[in-house]
This record gives sequence, structure tokens and C-alpha cells, in this order.
Amino acid sequence: MWPIKPEFRIIRQIAVLPYRTNDVGNIEVMLITSRDTKRWVLPKGNRIKGLKNHEAASHEAYEEAGLVGIACPFPIGSYQYGKGRKDGSIRPTVVDIFPFSVTAQLDDWPEKDEREVRWFAPSDAANLVDETDLKEILSTFTPPVWSPGLTERLVTATRRHSAERFTIVRWFQALLPKQGSFFEQFEAHAALNVAAADALAQLLQGGPDMATHSQAIFDREDEADGIIRDVLVDVRKTLITPFDRTAITSLIGSMDDAIDQMNQTAKAITLYELREFEPQMRDMAGLIVEAARITADAMPLLRDVGRNAARLHSLTERIVKLEGHADEIHDSGLKALFKAKSDKSPMAFIIGREIYSHLEKITDRFEDVANEIQGLVLDHA
Repeated sequence: MWPIKPEFRIIRQIAVLPYRTNDVGNIEVMLITSRDTKRWVLPKGNRIKGLKNHEAASHEAYEEAGLVGIACPFPIGSYQYGKGRKDGSIRPTVVDIFPFSVTAQLDDWPEKDEREVRWFAPSDAANLVDETDLKEILSTFTPPVWSPGLTERLVTATRRHSAERFTIVRWFQALLPKQGSFFEQFEAHAALNVAAADALAQLLQGGPDMATHSQAIFDREDEADGIIRDVLVDVRKTLITPFDRTAITSLIGSMDDAIDQMNQTAKAITLYELREFEPQMRDMAGLIVEAARITADAMPLLRDVGRNAARLHSLTERIVKLEGHADEIHDSGLKALFKAKSDKSPMAFIIGREIYSHLEKITDRFEDVANEIQGLVLDHA
């Protein structure tokens, strides 16, 4: 860390952390080279007047890397670096980082010939950047996503495990079978939530592919229903205490409530034939994408609650903060909608209010998931 001189005002910048799943199902994040030093950095820049911070960060993603996607309006963290000046001095700079789910990478963009862009595994990206705080954010960034065939693999695993004799140990340290299918079911359901959230965010962008995005949500919700049915059957067949049976069903039930609300949102949009959406609605969808990603990140950690208690606490704390941020966006969006539509088009206000209500309920359900996980950590860590 460089010494911050009192005569230097700290610069505030914004950046995106772009992520995607490659063709073989592995998570990748993008880094780009800086124009001057050619070191590996995130797409970043200065704040832009008239744009929210995550919108400005999305603009930088396009300008510097040709990326299109969904930005979470709430930063995942920040890092500091020394920005060189023309006179040779160093200016302390703080960069807020917004998770950015990439939906497209363009063939051409403004700074294409000025930078190198490349996708890396998060751990490899962490080794390439210089800033300590950024290294930590990248090394712990593991956004699991749904991919075709996941449900089929889960069914195969479930059948294999049901044919075996379960070795009973403690639940989340003792009562759940360490090699049983419950953990796989949690992880598979969480991954379906990620896919549905991504589709919902793209649906709220409008455009010609809205029907495709709606159908993706319907399909993922149907697959999630199949998983929760399997969980309920396995719970009855497995030798665990009633208390721990409740813990299992409450956790999977809260995740299922989240994807059910996404399904209800898509149904309402289809029913009312909506084609355009308020900016605050899209911002709430960005928060939902991030909440789903964090939930999926947390699920594998439940296999060893004691060792992962601190990380689980950090993840669930972020989900709770996201829900609070969503409430603020919901209220401001509803207020703006009332001012714009209540007199001129009362029906448009009623419909918009319903969409806002659905989106808020999704974030509430993810907060329920966080609360369930926090309860497990307190009981079993």
C-alpha cells in the first residue's frame, strides 16, 4: 500500500468483474491489459455524470472489452492502486467492483486495437493482478451456473446413491451422508436458480428474444420442481432426526420459493404482453442475478460447515445487504412509476406495481435462503 499524502484527493473509479461459463462448463473471468503499462486489470474507468455507478461500469465493459451483460447495482468490493500522473506522481485511487454476468462479446468495440482481452480461471486471474484486495476478490469468486445436462447427471447420481447403503454421520457434520445425494440436490437446484435469474435479467432487457428467455425460466422452474420432489422423497427414506429433516426441507424449500417467484414474474410479463421495463426493474434483476450466484457459491461449502463458517457468513451477509438494496430500488422505482403513470395510465401503473412486487418477493426469498444458511452455521459450526 502506498502512503496517501494529505494533499492528494483520492480518485474514485468503477470497474466490472466480467464472468461467464465456457463451452466445457468451467467458470471464467475476463481481464484486459492497460493501455500504458500493459499489466492485467479489470475493465474500469471514471464515474460518468448522469449514469449510476454500475451503468458507468457497464459502459466501460463495452468500451474496453466489447462486453454486453447484466451488472449488479451493488459492488462486490473495492481495491486500491496508485494511478500515475503525467508529472510522475502517484494518485491514490479506489475502484468499486460490480459483478457483471456476460451475455455477449462483440466482434468490434472502441478500444479493440488498444488492449488485449482474455478469459481466465478466477484463480489464474488472481495470480496475474497486482493489487492485494483484487487478488482476494478474484480468488474467492466462483459463480456456479446451470448448464444443459445437469439435471440428467443429478438423476443418475441419485439413482446410484439410492441403490447404495447410506453411511449415516452427523447432519452438516454428522447426520447427512457425506456421499449422499442431498448436497448434489442443493447444488443442482441452486445452479438452476442462477440460470433462471440470468434469463429473468435478459427478459427485462426487452428485445426480440423475450419469449425465449421466458421459456428458459419456465423450463428451469420445472426442473427445480423435480429436484425438490426428489429431496422430499429422500428425506422420508433417510435415517435422520425430525429436527434435521426440517433443516433440509426448509433450505431447499426457500430456494424453490425463489425460482417459483421468478416463474411468476415471467408469467405476469407474458400475460400482460409487456415489452418495455423501468430502469429500476432491470436494476432489481441485476441484484437477483448476484443473489442467485452467491447462493450457488454457498451450497458446496455446506459439505463442511465448520471449516467454511466464515466464508458462509460473508456470503449470506452480502445476500442480506442485496435484499436491503433491492427494497430501496423497489421503493424509488414505484414512486417514479406512480408519478409517471398513475394519472395518464392507471392500468400501466397497476401492472408495473405487480412486476415490482414479484421482483421484491424474489429478493425476499433469497434472503430467506441466507437466513436458513446462517441458522445452519450457528447450529452446526
